[in-house]
Amino acid sequence: MDFVLSGMAACGACLFTNPLEVVKTRMQLQGELKNRGTYQVYYRNVFHAFYTIGKVDGLAGLQKGLVPGLFYQFFMNGVRLGSYAIIESSGYIHTNGRVSAAKTTVAGAVAGVVGAVMGSPIYLVKTHLQSQAASSIAVGHQYKHEGMFHALSAIYREYGILGLWRGSSAAVPRVSVGSAAQLSTFSSSKELVIDLQVFPEHSWLVALTAGMISSVVVVLAMTPFDVVSTRLYNQPVDHMGKGELYKGFTDCFSKTLKKEGLTGLYKGLGASYFRLGPHTILSLFFWDELRKLYQKFSFFLY
Repeated sequence: MDFVLSGMAACGACLFTNPLEVVKTRMQLQGELKNRGTYQVYYRNVFHAFYTIGKVDGLAGLQKGLVPGLFYQFFMNGVRLGSYAIIESSGYIHTNGRVSAAKTTVAGAVAGVVGAVMGSPIYLVKTHLQSQAASSIAVGHQYKHEGMFHALSAIYREYGILGLWRGSSAAVPRVSVGSAAQLSTFSSSKELVIDLQVFPEHSWLVALTAGMISSVVVVLAMTPFDVVSTRLYNQPVDHMGKGELYKGFTDCFSKTLKKEGLTGLYKGLGASYFRLGPHTILSLFFWDELRKLYQKFSFFLY
């Protein structure tokens, strides 16, 4: 049940934040491996990107990749948050009755790796669909998928089962870093808010405040890995399924840093916060509240 509740919480957050994921993906692919000033800027900032995509691709363009997004959130976060909940309830993350920062970081990273590997094929397709745009505002390589299932079958037919896990070398560090930062700071922040007695211990405001603190740390830690991940998933491939721009995670990281500088690794930072911030707050808030409801229901049932 922990896995199901975790997946439901993440899907609830995804419904609200998917347009921001579309914006983030486009901004991270804009000017790929090009020096500043040498490419056309279609998306000047988060708000301009929203306006441009809505105007050219229509309102439906802002919800591109929603179906794989929901599948990804349910399976990846179901496994990730569900695994963490099991580790947490076993008492592993506590030392002498207090939350251990080191143990929550390790537990969050382990849970993140498991979730990332499971959800990688869906994330691949989601990235392809969200980068697809009208030619006048297109950035990055343009795939011509007609939907999630069409994309999965097309990739499988052409590149086999391993083709579906292309780019997972970036997904593992991306999600493990983000997960470790998110879950460790969320548990510690909840404990801090309760200790300060800002709100009653079982108030929904405790989880909301902890989520807001956690989201800042997550965005700063995760954005460089997120940029690399988006580019590895979206790059064109040859007939053997090998990437034409990057050989892997390290190659993409170093090429981006060399060509675009440190700011290249933080492209779409604003979009990342507007997307990851609310998503972190909403998913952790829904997760905490759903678990409380389930515990109450179980108590009355038994």
